[in-house]
Amino acid sequence: MPSTQSSNDNCTIAPAHRVSEVKEYYFSRKLREVAQLNAEGRDIISLGIGGPDRPPHTEVIATLCAEAQKPGNHGYQPYVGLPELREAFAAWYLKHYGVALDPKSEIQPLIGSKEGILHISLAFLNPGDGVLIPNPGYPTYTSVSRLVGAEVFNYNLTEENGWEPDFAQLEKLPLDRIKLMWVNYPHMPTGKRASLALYRRIVDFGHKHGIVIVNDNPYSFILNDNPISLLSVEGAKEIAIEMNSLSKSHNMAGWRIAMLASNARFVQWILKVKSNIDSGQFKPMMLAAVKALQCGDSWYAEVNATYARRRIIAEEIMAALGCTFDPAQSGLFLWGRIPDDEAGSEALADRILYGARVFLTPGFIFGSCGERYIRISLCATEDRMREALARIKDFKK
Repeated sequence: MPSTQSSNDNCTIAPAHRVSEVKEYYFSRKLREVAQLNAEGRDIISLGIGGPDRPPHTEVIATLCAEAQKPGNHGYQPYVGLPELREAFAAWYLKHYGVALDPKSEIQPLIGSKEGILHISLAFLNPGDGVLIPNPGYPTYTSVSRLVGAEVFNYNLTEENGWEPDFAQLEKLPLDRIKLMWVNYPHMPTGKRASLALYRRIVDFGHKHGIVIVNDNPYSFILNDNPISLLSVEGAKEIAIEMNSLSKSHNMAGWRIAMLASNARFVQWILKVKSNIDSGQFKPMMLAAVKALQCGDSWYAEVNATYARRRIIAEEIMAALGCTFDPAQSGLFLWGRIPDDEAGSEALADRILYGARVFLTPGFIFGSCGERYIRISLCATEDRMREALARIKDFKK
């Protein structure tokens, strides 16, 4: 008779050490909790995730449908993306940012910026290399850095310093050990806009210390009248990489269409990594992205008119929670400081989730400097946001 294996036989198998360096992404865990509450009939209003709830331009969808009908469009595609897509990204950067890019050598399409963070980190960071990460900041910068074995050095962004780096504090770090610096403006989660003066300081800092600067720039068109690129600074391309995405600006989050731009040498190094991890994107999707990048100013105006109306309601929700906020912030979210008598952002968010049936994002997930803040997403209809406001007001009575 065949032997019967014990159910505990696999207990001697351990994961790679890197698995212990990261936790499950907060939203992965929390959305399961929200899904369970909804399954119980609680009807949770989600104001947590920054995923646009409206569709792309009708011509973008029509292009996808038409191209998907063609028999020859379903095979593997070039790792460097279609020439038409790279050319469209280059034209988009020139028109909106005033940045000239060579579509053949200075642009690399990506299956999302999140994937780009991994490709860039693998291309530049050896185990033990230092990486500068903003606090508060996008959690994936930290998790990917740890997965590749880099040493994380947080640089604090504070409300008192206008959510900008403190360059005097940066100079006190062991910069000879630091290889790469993540920046993200307009900043998520605080909504801080960049200025050209700030970008110049960041680029000068990178040149001075031989640190690669990576700017993650997906929010520059959302509630922001003056989109700017780090690459518009003279000399930036020599030391910097910029990522951009159609997820927020064109309502294409699920399409996974993004890009990075830099000098040809940096792009080639990243392509070496990327070509060993994923393949080219679906051709009809890339052709539809070309159409999206050709949208006129009226598209951005329409998108922002919707978010502006929602933003008014988000500000009312912040007021109902007793939070304070900077009205000048931009992007898909509203970031507010919680009252002093609140224990912390997670406690407040959970109380609102279970008491008012509204899901908000606690600021602690973005780092210790976010602990006293909460974030509201604008990616819900005005009716749902007004319902969320009513629920919170009723709960707070």
